[in-house]
Amino acid sequence: MPDFVPPCPPSAPWPPAPAALAGICGIFTDIDDTLTADGRLDPAAAAALAALHAAAVPVIAITGRPQGWSEAFALAWPVRAIVAENGAVALIRQGGRLQIEYTQDAATRERNAVWLRRAAERVLREVPTARLAQDSAGRVTDIAIDHSEFNHLDEATIAQVVALLRDDGLNATVSSIHINAWFGEHTKLSAAHWMLRRLFGRELAPEMQRWVYVGDSTNDQAMFGAFALSVGVANLMRFAAQLHTWPAYITQGERGSGFAEVAQAVLAAR
Repeated sequence: MPDFVPPCPPSAPWPPAPAALAGICGIFTDIDDTLTADGRLDPAAAAALAALHAAAVPVIAITGRPQGWSEAFALAWPVRAIVAENGAVALIRQGGRLQIEYTQDAATRERNAVWLRRAAERVLREVPTARLAQDSAGRVTDIAIDHSEFNHLDEATIAQVVALLRDDGLNATVSSIHINAWFGEHTKLSAAHWMLRRLFGRELAPEMQRWVYVGDSTNDQAMFGAFALSVGVANLMRFAAQLHTWPAYITQGERGSGFAEVAQAVLAAR
């Protein structure tokens, strides 16, 4: 039987030619397994964030993690904002305090919470090995099923959970650790447009060529397809068989080391 040959990504090695990075406005990035390793900010990523902040290169993080989990990091990390719950909640630091904003009004969030709870109960009832993510208490607009952080689900079971959630009318995506599900039109990509408008009073569309996006999983594919300067950290290859949209570039390093490669190239081109 022939040895398994992993897919060859149609992505170029990072970095591109320096001319491609001239005039970069800033960086959008995922968090889990892009900036972090084992749930902690990777030292290489921490140094890279500090260097970008010192050079006035804005970094905006967009994550599937919940509002509650994200609040401390939005205050502690040198980022302009963290958008949590896959585009639903923005945490913006202003003068040492957090401004929290939502894409859905309070009545909509309250109404959706009932249906989200019922959808979660169905998954747990019909998939005995499924478990809610341990950060679920901090979630406001979505639910998350743990598939790799503290509880392991195989690919067939992940697909079963996603199918159940979508059958209940939810959006569902798979990150490196969780299956996230929500009601609403918000996505990581809509969050990027929202933050450019909210933080800088500008539209993202004319600037798409001047922002970098860094991610690591299948739920980053819409971002990979939208940004010419899209980058996957090397551990993205874990999901090679599930990818239909690849980033333009892949780093040599995994997780925070890969993000640091991106930061170094952006800073060198300034």
